[in-house]
This record gives sequence, C-alpha cells and structure tokens, in this order.
Amino acid sequence: MPLSSSDSPKCKILVDAMGGDFAPQHEVLGALSALNENKSFHLILVGDDEKIKAIAKENNLSLEGVEIIHSDEVITMHDSPTTALKTKQKSSLVIGAKLVASGGADAFVSAGNTGAVAAAGTLLIGRLPGVERPTIGTYIPNLKGITTVFDVGAFVDSKPQHLVGYAKLANVYVREMFGIQNPTIGLLSVGEENEKGNKVTKETFDLLKNSNLNFYGNIEGRDILLGTVNIVICDGFVGNILLKFGESFMKIMKPLLKKTADANFFDKIKIALSRNAIRKTFKVFDPNEYGGIPLLGVKAITIIGHGSSSALGIKNMVLKAKDMHDKKLIAKLAKEMNKQ
Repeated sequence: MPLSSSDSPKCKILVDAMGGDFAPQHEVLGALSALNENKSFHLILVGDDEKIKAIAKENNLSLEGVEIIHSDEVITMHDSPTTALKTKQKSSLVIGAKLVASGGADAFVSAGNTGAVAAAGTLLIGRLPGVERPTIGTYIPNLKGITTVFDVGAFVDSKPQHLVGYAKLANVYVREMFGIQNPTIGLLSVGEENEKGNKVTKETFDLLKNSNLNFYGNIEGRDILLGTVNIVICDGFVGNILLKFGESFMKIMKPLLKKTADANFFDKIKIALSRNAIRKTFKVFDPNEYGGIPLLGVKAITIIGHGSSSALGIKNMVLKAKDMHDKKLIAKLAKEMNKQ
C-alpha cells in the first residue's frame, strides 16, 4: 500500500551549526526558528553538542525531535578549502556533507567557509550527471524584482561550455523557484554588441545563441540593476567581484546618510521623517532576507550563507532548502542536464 502524504517521510535538513562568524549561536537560533515556523521537516544540527544544548536552554527553546550529531573540529574561514576537507574529517562541515552524500539528509545548509562548502558539495556530495562544474548564484535587487547572477565564485576561471552549463542550471532554478516560465538570460560583457567581449564570452555567446535557452544576448553591468534580464551569466572571477562590490553598498549608505544628517539640521529632520521608508528600501539589499545562495549542479540541495549571517538569515536558508525540496528541484535539474 503506498504511503499517504501524511505518512511519507519528512524532508531532512542538516545545518552545519559550527559554520559562520557567530556559530553556533545564530545557527541554532535560526534553525530552531525555521522549525517553529514550519514543522514539516526533520532538523539535524551538526556541531558541538554541549554548546548547541546550552544555547537552546539559554533561550528557552525546545530541542524535542531535533537530531544532534556531535563534531569535534571546525573549518574556519581562513582554512584552505580542499586541505581542510582532508585534514578536518571530524569537522561539522565534513561530517554533514558526508551524511547528505550517504542519503542521511536531503539538504545541506552552511554559513561556513564558502570555498569549503562548495568543495564539499562538489567532492563529497558529488555532481549530477552531465554537470562539468557546479555553480553558485546570488540575488541582486533590480527595478522590477530580483536579478540572479551565476557564477559568483564557485570557480574563478571557466570555459564556454561551463558558462552554458551554468545557464542551464540557472534556468531551471529561476523557473521553479521564482515561477518565471521562460526566464531571459544575459551574458555579462563589456558591450551589448554581439562581437564585444573576450575570447571566452565570444565563444559562449555563440553557444548560448544556438541553445534552446531564452538568450537575450550580451548585457552590461548597468543592466543588472535595471532588470533587463532575469539571469546574468559570467565567470566566477567577475561574479565574485560583483558580489563583493554589491555587499559594500549597504556598508556605505548608512554612514553617508548620517553624514548628510549631521551636516544640516533640516536634512536631519527629513531623514528622520523618512526613516521607515529608508529602512524598507534598504531591506531589499539585506542578504539575510534571501536565505543564502544555492550551489547548483550537485546531487543534493546545498545552501551557502554569508559568514556573518544573522539568525534570520539562517532561518531563511533552512526554509529555502525546504522549499527547494518541496519543488523537487534536484530531480528537475538532473532531468535538464541529462538532455545533453
């Protein structure tokens, strides 16, 4: 007799409780907050057992039904990714990734060392058939909504076929997660004209043009914020610079507003009166609102968070992993890449 929906096994989401600048505090609080909001998944926390329990106790939070797996080591932000995977076998990141790889969990969530999480996804969890290189994507607000950018640092150099692979993975992700049935894809270059770009972008342009994807053509940096396309494709070297530049925006805007307010009494009043509107505007630039960035092309859901992720950020990462599982994203990505 087939299982009913109520009898079917719960999605298992594993959180690296020791990854991140504020681990395990934010990881534990964020993961438990997600579980409190959506109880339809099984939560696994991997990290220092005593610290995890102490944080829950200090905040009067229940760990009932939560699986805790103890780990003795931590991969830091300064560790070499591939070296750390080999030398820190008892770390929360390695233990977690191996458990996901073995089928012990459906999703892996970590705000730890980005390179190490990407390496663990690629080497330990493994790539989907047909995927030469996985890709990391990010979200950038635009005038119409959100622009997704792939790749933003999984690999710093890519060949044209890798960029096309990123586009195929991104196409499925945006279609399923944002409900855009035929997302437009732009290739980031130094000009809109077809012939603009370096050797890699020119070759990639021809491949994308002859693909079944909804390829818009070349786009320039300004098109990202204008929302000219739904998906922007670039190599990880350029994408990571773009990502870090975007992260700096919020860091300068608040001091600039304060400087303006301090310089003129009337400007201070105007800014004070507009505080709520300014706060709402700035909210769209807060990475904690988007719940981490996906590593696409590996065999299990993998969400990577910023090292400074707040408890809200961790919560949204976990809920995003649950949403991706509910939408059967991995199976749909595998189907797309098997068309090659």
